[in-house]
Amino acid sequence: MTPFQFLLAYNLIRLVIAQSALVADVLPRALSFKHTLQLWLAWSGMSAREDDEDNLKKLLALVAEQSVGNRPGRIEPRAIKRRPKPYPLLTKTRDLAREQVMKYGHPKKLK
Repeated sequence: MTPFQFLLAYNLIRLVIAQSALVADVLPRALSFKHTLQLWLAWSGMSAREDDEDNLKKLLALVAEQSVGNRPGRIEPRAIKRRPKPYPLLTKTRDLAREQVMKYGHPKKLK
């Protein structure tokens, strides 16, 4: 597959997620990309499938069933513990580094 085909497939899955989110009245970010991809592959691979609105509505309802959880506090400082990388070493506790990132933003890259 070419990169263009991958981009089209990705956008198709995101479109299905967006339509499903509208139907289920949830945020699109709350729906699982992997789950949608698996459902789309199963749905499009059915040989004796009829292309009607009911099947599409069922697909969108199934996509909306699997949501990803809210994972608060998922911010990490852009610092590492091993060398050599373009970010500074993590020389303080992770909690303190997170607080500083939230307060001051990420540090600039080292060259």
